[in-house]
This record gives sequence, structure tokens and C-alpha cells, in this order.
Amino acid sequence: MIDFNRPAFVGKELDYIKDAVNRGMLCGDGAYTKMCSQWIQEKFQVNHVFLTTSCTHALEMAAYLCDLKPGDEVIMPSYTFVSTADAFVLRGARIVFVDIRPDTMNIDEKQIEGAVTSRTRVIVPVHYAGVACEMDTIMGIAKKYGLKVVEDAAQGVDAFYKGKALGTIGDFGCYSFHETKNYTMGEGGALLFQDVRYQEQAEILREKGTDRSKFFRGQVDKYRWVDYGSSYLPSELNAAYLYAQLEEYQRINKKRMDIYQYYHRNLKHLAEEGKIQQPFVPKECIHNAHMYYIKVRDITVRTKLIAYLREKGIMSVFHYVPLHSAPAGKKFGRFFGEDVYTTRESERILRLPMFYNLDMEDVKRIVDAVDGFKEF
Repeated sequence: MIDFNRPAFVGKELDYIKDAVNRGMLCGDGAYTKMCSQWIQEKFQVNHVFLTTSCTHALEMAAYLCDLKPGDEVIMPSYTFVSTADAFVLRGARIVFVDIRPDTMNIDEKQIEGAVTSRTRVIVPVHYAGVACEMDTIMGIAKKYGLKVVEDAAQGVDAFYKGKALGTIGDFGCYSFHETKNYTMGEGGALLFQDVRYQEQAEILREKGTDRSKFFRGQVDKYRWVDYGSSYLPSELNAAYLYAQLEEYQRINKKRMDIYQYYHRNLKHLAEEGKIQQPFVPKECIHNAHMYYIKVRDITVRTKLIAYLREKGIMSVFHYVPLHSAPAGKKFGRFFGEDVYTTRESERILRLPMFYNLDMEDVKRIVDAVDGFKEF
């Protein structure tokens, strides 16, 4: 069976984990956490990086730092993972779902302004498949109405919009280092922002509501409980695994790009025949080969194709069930305007296996299997 995903392994991960153990500090904010944070800062030109236990927690921190009050509204696409909405619902916010663009599967920037009300506080663009949303338009709307922008860049690490790293354009950016992502620590994430005004509050929030970070810097003689907080620090073991991957990011990226381009090149004839649609990347975007998907005619064809590939020993998956159609989505939010593309496109999409250690012979086998499907 060809798996859909396996977490990347480049060779130094176990050595670095052993080193973390030998250093005698396994809790958060040790040497490897600091090295990962510094790497992200320098590579993506961002002022502040806080490694977290998940992208979900990075989003929760961002929602808190946006100073949301119960009843405030947050605009986002319905086509996203539940964490995007959960983080803001936990602050008492109401979610306003907006339709997506059928070409990129990202939020339709032309629909956002119409969804703004007097209660709107935040826009959450989700960079699907590591392809950027139309950020100039989104940032322009945010400036016009005095809104915060939280980038859900869970899939967007090492992807760019007009030369800027995803996650560094809005007020806050949230990364994922889950095992399904390009670079992984098993479970993990990061919160990014440029404005120094958020630093102290973010430190307190991440350190269980204490000023422990100031204590470690020698700025106070003891640390105290000073505000609301939680435990968002990942273990040094996780950070050590991640650092080995960040050191080899070019190697990982090249392999994923090779897989992506092989799929794209060798399935092109099916697109030309009108049997499938392939991913679209706008010219101002540099994607990161986070995934390779195809779109088929409808959910019936997709269901048959998934079963067919499974019979051939190939795992393929789909996602997401649009949030506005889910029980919690109906409870905590509403859909603005008409659902023209969100549900329809979500039922057409199929993701093919994509991971660093995927053998190119298996990639060829996958392409041949898709090519042999007779019910497009």
C-alpha cells in the first residue's frame, strides 16, 4: 500500500533528540526551540516567532491577542480545518463564512468587504495548499475598516506572495508543523508577528499567564501570575526533530517539488481532455508543494476514484466538509451571501500521496493508476 502521508525524516532527527536529552532540559524554550525560532525569523524576515504545541494553539494565541469580545465577528472561508474557526469561537466570536474562489480554493477576496459589519474585528485568510490568498486586497480592506488580519498559514510554510513569506503579511501568522506538513515536529506550530507591542502579552499568554520569560532574562527577581495564560510551549524533543528538518529545508522542498511537477506534467493530458482540473497558482505566488490535488466532475466520480485507487494499493483522501454545513458551524456562525463554490468544489477535490520519502517509482505508479481510471 502506498500511504497518503508519512512524516519526513532526513537523518539527523534522532541525533538532535539525543542531544536535547543530554543537555538536560526537555521542557519548552530550550536551545532547540530557540534555534528553530531564530531560523524562522531569519528565513522569513519576521520579528517575533513563538513556537507552539500546534497551529491550533497558535491560532488561539492570535485570537486572544486580537482582543476579541463575545459577539465580535470574524470573517473566514468555510473551506478550512475546524481549528481556524475554533480558535475564535473560544473567544466568544461569531464566525462569518465567505465563499471561496474555485481556482485556488482560497477565500474570495471580492466577497469580503460585503461581509463586513459594525461588529467585524478580524479577517482570517487561509492559504490553501500553500498558495497565497490575494493579500493586497485583503490588507486594503482591513486597513479601510480597522480590522486585524490573522493568516492561517498552516499549509504555507516556505511559500510566498509577491516576495513576502506567508504568515508575515498580516498582523499575525500561524504555522503548522504537524506530521502531515512539509516540515514536521509531530505536533507543533508557530505564531509569527512583526509588531513589538504584542511581545510581552504573547510571552505571558504562552507561559501560563506568568512573567517567567522576564525572569529568565533577569528582568525580574521572581516570576508571578500576572494575566490569563495557558501552556503553549512544545517540548525540546519536538523542537529538536523540527530543527533537523529546517536545516534540510531545501532538500525537502526539492523532493516535494519533484513529485508535484511529475504529477502536474504527467496528468496534464487528462486536464486537456476535460476529465480533471489541476491546481492553479497565480503568477504572484510561489507555492511550497504542500499537496497535489486533482478535481473530478463530482462527488460520485471522486468516491469511485478513491475506491479504485485503494484497490490498486494507493491511499488518496479528500477534505474538508465545509464548516458552515456542520452542526457547530450552524451554531457559531453564518454564511454570507451565496454558497456558489464552497460545497461544489469541496466535493470534487482529491488529494494524491505527497511526502518527502515517497519513492518516485511509486509516484509513477500513482500516475499510471489515475490514468487508467475509466469513469471520469
